[in-house]
Amino acid sequence: MKDKVRRGGGRNQAKNDAVSLTVGKDAVGIKQDEDTSFAVKIQGAGVESFELQVHGFWLVQDAVITLLSKDEVYPRSNLSLALAGTTLDPLAELQSLKGLKPGAILRLVEEPYTARSARLHLARVLELLRASGPQDALREGRSPSILETLTQTQTPDSSLPNGKNLKRSLSNTKTELANQGGALPEYLLPGSLERPLMALLPHSSQPESHQVPSYLRDLSLSCWNPPPGHRKLQGDFLYITVVTMEGRRCDITSCPKGFFLNRSTEEVFDPRPAQSSPVCHCFTDLLCHISPAFKQTFTTLKNRHQLPPVEIMPTPYHTLSWLGPPCASRTHKNTFSRLGVDEQPATQAPDWNEELQAARDLPQGSLEERLQRDRALLQVNSGFVRAVMQGAETVIDGFVEPVNGNPEDPAFLWGGLFMSQCAASAVFGGERGRRAVQRLELKGVQAYSDLEGLQGLHTLPTAIVDYKGVRLSAQGLAPGLEGSEQDQETPSASRGLLYGINAGPQESPHRRRLLELLAHSAKALCLQRNVVVGPNSRQIPLFTSVDAKGLLGADGRFYILDVFRTFPADANFCPEVETERETVTGEEKKESCEEDEGNKGCVKEGWPENYHSDSGLPQSFPHRLCRLRPEMVQAFIQHKHTQFTQHVRETLDENGGFEECATACDSRATNAVRAACKEVGSVSDIIFEMRFSPSVFSSGVSLPDDESPSIKLQERLLREAAALIITHQIPAFVGYCLQSNEAPMDGASLKQALHQRGINLRYLGHVIKAINQSEHKESLRHILRTVIGDIFIRSTRRVFNSFLQPPVMSVQGVDVPSLSAAVSHFLCCLLVPHFTPTPAGEESKKKSRRRGRGAGASESTPWSTLTWPELWNLVCQDAAETYNISDSLGSGPNHLVEHYGLQKLSLLREFCLKTGVQLRLRDYFLDNQSKAPIGPDDVLNIFPVVKHIHMPTVDASKAYRAARNFIEKGLLDQAHERLKEAAYLFGRVCDDLHPEASYCHSLLAKVAFLQGKAAEARSIQLKAVVISERVLGFDHPNTIQQYALLAAYVYAGGETTLAQKCLLRARLLMLTVHGEDHPYTATLDSCLGLMLTGDQAGQFLKNALRLNTSFFGPTDLHTALNQHLLAQWMCSQGDYRSAMSHEKEALTAFTSLFGEDHTQTRCSTEFLCTITKQAVRVERSLRQAGAESTDQAVECLSPTTETILEQMVLVTGIRKLAHSDRLQEYKQKHLELKAAVRKELANQMYRGEKSTDEETGCGKEVMDEGSPAVESNTESKQEQQPVEETSVESAAVVSANGHVVEPAENEEKTVDGGDSEHSDRAAEAMIVNGETESRAEAEESAPNGVKSSRANGEMKSDTTVDDMKLGSNEVNGAINGALDITASPSVLKSKGTWADVVVSKAIVANGPGDKVTAVNRVADVTANGSVEK
Repeated sequence: MKDKVRRGGGRNQAKNDAVSLTVGKDAVGIKQDEDTSFAVKIQGAGVESFELQVHGFWLVQDAVITLLSKDEVYPRSNLSLALAGTTLDPLAELQSLKGLKPGAILRLVEEPYTARSARLHLARVLELLRASGPQDALREGRSPSILETLTQTQTPDSSLPNGKNLKRSLSNTKTELANQGGALPEYLLPGSLERPLMALLPHSSQPESHQVPSYLRDLSLSCWNPPPGHRKLQGDFLYITVVTMEGRRCDITSCPKGFFLNRSTEEVFDPRPAQSSPVCHCFTDLLCHISPAFKQTFTTLKNRHQLPPVEIMPTPYHTLSWLGPPCASRTHKNTFSRLGVDEQPATQAPDWNEELQAARDLPQGSLEERLQRDRALLQVNSGFVRAVMQGAETVIDGFVEPVNGNPEDPAFLWGGLFMSQCAASAVFGGERGRRAVQRLELKGVQAYSDLEGLQGLHTLPTAIVDYKGVRLSAQGLAPGLEGSEQDQETPSASRGLLYGINAGPQESPHRRRLLELLAHSAKALCLQRNVVVGPNSRQIPLFTSVDAKGLLGADGRFYILDVFRTFPADANFCPEVETERETVTGEEKKESCEEDEGNKGCVKEGWPENYHSDSGLPQSFPHRLCRLRPEMVQAFIQHKHTQFTQHVRETLDENGGFEECATACDSRATNAVRAACKEVGSVSDIIFEMRFSPSVFSSGVSLPDDESPSIKLQERLLREAAALIITHQIPAFVGYCLQSNEAPMDGASLKQALHQRGINLRYLGHVIKAINQSEHKESLRHILRTVIGDIFIRSTRRVFNSFLQPPVMSVQGVDVPSLSAAVSHFLCCLLVPHFTPTPAGEESKKKSRRRGRGAGASESTPWSTLTWPELWNLVCQDAAETYNISDSLGSGPNHLVEHYGLQKLSLLREFCLKTGVQLRLRDYFLDNQSKAPIGPDDVLNIFPVVKHIHMPTVDASKAYRAARNFIEKGLLDQAHERLKEAAYLFGRVCDDLHPEASYCHSLLAKVAFLQGKAAEARSIQLKAVVISERVLGFDHPNTIQQYALLAAYVYAGGETTLAQKCLLRARLLMLTVHGEDHPYTATLDSCLGLMLTGDQAGQFLKNALRLNTSFFGPTDLHTALNQHLLAQWMCSQGDYRSAMSHEKEALTAFTSLFGEDHTQTRCSTEFLCTITKQAVRVERSLRQAGAESTDQAVECLSPTTETILEQMVLVTGIRKLAHSDRLQEYKQKHLELKAAVRKELANQMYRGEKSTDEETGCGKEVMDEGSPAVESNTESKQEQQPVEETSVESAAVVSANGHVVEPAENEEKTVDGGDSEHSDRAAEAMIVNGETESRAEAEESAPNGVKSSRANGEMKSDTTVDDMKLGSNEVNGAINGALDITASPSVLKSKGTWADVVVSKAIVANGPGDKVTAVNRVADVTANGSVEK
């Protein structure tokens, strides 16, 4: 914890560390990069020579791109590289160039400009001159990074040496806290109801023009632009007018050689070069020549602090910011916006499909090829999504005419995109069904795109976009379906429709190849081959859903389209009666009706007993496209596999046991497998195989009568899968929320947590029901609040869509000039009860004065007649129809505030994020009934909200998952290496701007910190925060947690002020996103209480204790730690009586959790004794000598900086406590058992083989081989037992009584990792999210471990006991996105260890770990309710 940190390094340190991760590939372990990295010298083009680190696998153009981003070269462009006088081919690899070796000189060559490259060069110059910052991101609707504004106060000390910096920061820690202790804003204190938005984002009271440095007075296109024809023939591209700071007006010509000053004035056009005017290849060189003021300012500009690339580079996808600049209307004018280079010239529409398929067809043989392929796919998809956003705005704003004549389903062609709404069908449920088709089509395309190892089956680039109440589906143009053929299906021998219900009978090699591909994809997606009745009553076998079509395009590729019903139907919300009417014969109908009358509950095979009466399911839904999520399909398969193995085991036990049946040459084992397959519903009777038919329970699908047995089996499986959501998945989610302090905070994290368990959002009403029926309802109030808020906002969004649809798309709607007024009116009616808008006459007078518009138009607009009771009724009606909740929303917004504790500000944020509305940054008072709290000027913009395909980062994700597996086993060194490799790979593919890259960096920082590398953890975590802010959102729940982790790491380096800022930032975001009443607020308040001093520290600690007690109870570990921290603070204040009271509560909790003999309990007892003695001493001193000795005594019990750090590590979850201290007792019993076994084996071998000397020798060898663990490692284990005792005790001392601290880096003790039983007990004793794991399972596994385990002393000597018992469980914590660890941290090689069982059960419970992603990256083992035996 005492690593030196360059405090003044600031963002430069993070940048350097990031570069070291990217360049230093020897740490990554990739041989290819390790061998080809070298430095070359760059010269020429008017820049000072410098060295550049390159890699042999780079292309020449990669080196040029890297050069153009260097500070020494920027903003120069249009350059090439030359070696020994020869210009290099841009597509040549550096390692293939002859003469290129380390230290070689590469010269920059200025290439002639074209008209386009000249504009691009001017754009680079403007990018340099413009002051980039959070305001620019807000203006564009992007989420900004705020971390730089928090850390910029650290830069004044950057000139000091690192050692002085650190000493100064440590010496001034108390002073800084004292100065800032009384300056905390009121709204950040516990209990405050004020939620100011102005504090969320940086802003300035000065106009933006005063904040931007003055380089030029004006820079624009000349009035003589464009050049006339005769000047174009002489090479003139552009004429530019510049007004310098000295007031000089100059006209500049852009030509192939560069830029020069011409003789034109405002009145006279004279394009000849001015006298003594040079031709400069770089525009800034010419500006420096004509303006001394610009030269001076530009010199300082070049030397200004440069941000790291992760803060500058554009994100692959648009991350919406729901808040815009505070003065957007007055600061819109940009000094350099009139140059016109920002507007891209019209070019040929790209062929998005061809670009995507070409990227997918790239080779994947080597790692480098896979990285280039992944990067190409991400770039193409990113460009496609940007085009979809622009296309949606262009189409819906009315700038594009539809290409068809159907007003109900207009289709548009724009920018290489085919955009449509999809026709509303009554079969699917009208408008709701149309939107469901678009959403499910995207999910189906994602599923087929993610199939690994299946080459040859292609999907079109697809996205859906919501803009101004309209949802459009966008796709790339399919080859062979362009032009006049786009609306008709005309199959031919070489291309056209080869597969589908309307394809007709065909036979060709192309069709056979397509059927082979579809069969492989069906197996990967767990789809059952199904038969449907097509046109003319013809039975058609399908490998897909009934709507899917297989095409052979003109490019020779096979495409699959219309895959929106790929996943099996959700039987809880399907019209079963219609399907059964089509599949059941007349006799079966009578029998089923008689059964229904007798049962009265219509209980069919697959539904649990009393299922309908308990859950109210199955029931109808507004649309008929309810499908199971792929995560739910995998969870159900694992659930059935558990039942399968259990059934086989029971059957074999009844027939003589597993060993006897397996070795016997009879049919008992086969019969057991067959019986188990039939019992669980396997589609095969000899192996376990689960597949689902997408046609069962599907509306409008006719199934043949002769397939009745198979259909009944599928119906049974789908009913069981649907029931599993209610009986297992939702209770598992509720249990997770009850145990975790990182439970969902907003709608996005709630959606992620539910989807990770396969729960669709239509089950939100059933989640509310499960919470209300729970005995811990009060402890789940934050989840109930989040669910109610999400239901309310989702229903509101559907009402808003119908309210806002423009006349282009709908007969009713809001016209364009009234959009901002309509949106503000809608929000006021939604959030302000009894809102009465301004009278029409008064408003019309204002409008007439400002815009010259009469009163008639405003009075007749439909949107202005909307009232809050009408809107509230529409929202409640939608919520009742969709989520089956009645009266939960109450009579108005105040009911949500008073009954559930919802914040109107949080609801406003959720609404804006889901609809794309951007509001002006200011404080809103949403309880003002007389005056509109949100006006038309507050609605800055409406941005398209795009849902798109997520391109995989295969190798990076594999390395990340491998690191998590190492962490599960306690191998922090190996995990650290794999995480560094994953971080490097993420940088290669997506420039680190990816959500999983943020989780990877956060986990890497945590592992580095647990290894004692605080400085490395700090720099990596800085990057993780920036990535989270820019990719997920500046106020995303993950960003809040990343700030809390950063606070711990920077505090370890002595940057107390920055750590306090990070925590206050996290608390401010927490208050805005959810409010104070959340378990994670207690975590933040505990950390703030440790950092602050005086009464404010007590306020935060008391509030944390109140929250933890209400959420987890008085005997939970979170509460016990809070009691101890509060007792510690009260000792520092001299209030020993209250300190004793709180420490007694902590001792009671520790005793009930761990027992009296646990080290944690003993340390709490000792601390309580210390407090008691100190209280007696202080009381005696007060009676005898006054208050002087009291101050001295209080100072003695004040915690040290190391103590505070260790306690922060525990509170934030970086390290967790071991739950049991009976490890040594268990190990002693284990050693005694081994000794007895060893003695018995020795006696047997001695008695059986003592006839001759040779036989005696052989007997010894057999004895040695028979118990290698006993013979080889018993002595070493006995020697290391005191070491383990010391380490465990010291770790507990740190956590319970922080006044005795052992630094983590000094705990390097050799530990025996081969004790399987000891590790089993250690794994059993771990705490996951503060809850005790079930011990029955571990107790059952312990005897088995005794029989089968082998001791292999494989644990690294530098892995400490703290790292194994405390750190390894935490490094995978929920904050940074890892698995909760329940496995043993030892390295075990036995075939049946308890750790292996736990890992396999995690896969069984959740399905493939690489496919299922958890909320905040937590993959919960108990996804099906509990870990199956």
